[in-house]
Amino acid sequence: MSMAIRALSLLLVGLSVAARLQAQTERLFYYVDREDAYRSLAEHIDQITVLGPQSYTVDSLGTFFGGVDARVLRLAREHHVKVMPLFVNEGFNQPALRRLLADTAAQRRSIESMVVACKRNSYWGMQFDVENINELDRDRFTKWFTDASVALHAAGFAISIAVVHRTDDAVGPTAYHRFLQESWRGGYDLAAIGRAADFVSMMSYDQHTRRTPPGPVAGLSWVRDNVDYFLQYVPAAKLSLGIPLYGQHWFARADPSIPEQVRSWSETVSWRWGTHLAERAAAPMRWEETDQVPFAYYPNGGVYEWLFLENARSFAEKLALMKEKKLRGFSAWVLGPEDPDIWKVGAQN
Repeated sequence: MSMAIRALSLLLVGLSVAARLQAQTERLFYYVDREDAYRSLAEHIDQITVLGPQSYTVDSLGTFFGGVDARVLRLAREHHVKVMPLFVNEGFNQPALRRLLADTAAQRRSIESMVVACKRNSYWGMQFDVENINELDRDRFTKWFTDASVALHAAGFAISIAVVHRTDDAVGPTAYHRFLQESWRGGYDLAAIGRAADFVSMMSYDQHTRRTPPGPVAGLSWVRDNVDYFLQYVPAAKLSLGIPLYGQHWFARADPSIPEQVRSWSETVSWRWGTHLAERAAAPMRWEETDQVPFAYYPNGGVYEWLFLENARSFAEKLALMKEKKLRGFSAWVLGPEDPDIWKVGAQN
C-alpha cells in the first residue's frame, strides 16, 4: 500500500471514529460525595460523557462556595469526561432565594464566581440546580440565568439547567398541584431558558414523593407527558431526559411534630436495599405494565408498605423514549444506588 493510500485510509478511519463519537448520546450522570457514588464512578467512568457533581452552593448574598474532589477531577480528566458541576440555592430556601433575586449586585457576584471556578478547575461549564422558586420571581430568575449564560459563554464555558418536571400549562386539580405550581414549576420560563442554555436537564422525577400516596418515581406514561410538554418550548437537541436511578419505600413512621404523632412517609432506597426489603418480607417483585417500573407491597404488622423501584428494564424503557423523541441525551440522578445491570443497557446506547 502506497504512503498516500495508507494516509487516506487512516484519515477515513479517524473521521469514522469522530463521527461515531459525535453521534453518541450525551450521557450525563450526577455525582454526590459518597462512597457508593465514587465506587460506581470509578467502575463505569468510560460509559459517562458528562459528570455532574452537585458540589457548589449560592446563598442570599450571592456568595458562591464549594468544590469538587480532586480525585474525581483527575479521574474525569484521565478518561476525557467533561465535568459540569451543579450549584444549588442554599437549602432550597425560598425566602433566601427571593432576596438573592432582588439583589442584582449579589447575582453579579455569583456569576463572577462561577466563571472563576470554571477557569480555575478547567470545568466544561456550570449547571443551575435552583429550586423552590416562587412563580412571582420567574422574570428575575430568567434574567439571572440569562446574564450567567452571557458571561459563561463569553469566557468559553457551557451552561445548563436542571428544571422541575411539568406536564401541562394548567395548574392541576388539587391543592398539592397548586403548591407545585406556586413554588416548584411556575418559576421557570422554559422558552427563555431554552434559548439561553446549551441544554436543559428535565427532572422527570419525582412523580410521587413523601407528600403523596405510593407510586412510581417516574412512570413511563408520566415521563412521556413531561417530554411532550417540554418540547413545546425547548428543542429536542437541547433537551436531556432526567432518569432516576433510585427507588422509594413508603411506610408508617412516628412524627411528634403533628398531633396524631404518626403518618405515612417515604424514603429513598437503592436497588439493592429495595429488593432486599421485598425479599425479607417474601414479597414478589411485580412489573407495572403502564408505567414500566418494578414494584412490591407487603404487610408489616398488618399495615402495608410499598416499594416502587427503578432497574435496568425501566432504564431501558426510558432510553427508548429518549431515542424515539430524538433528545440530546439523558441526565441520570444519581451514581451509587443504581441497579448494576443498567450499565449493560447503557453500553448498547
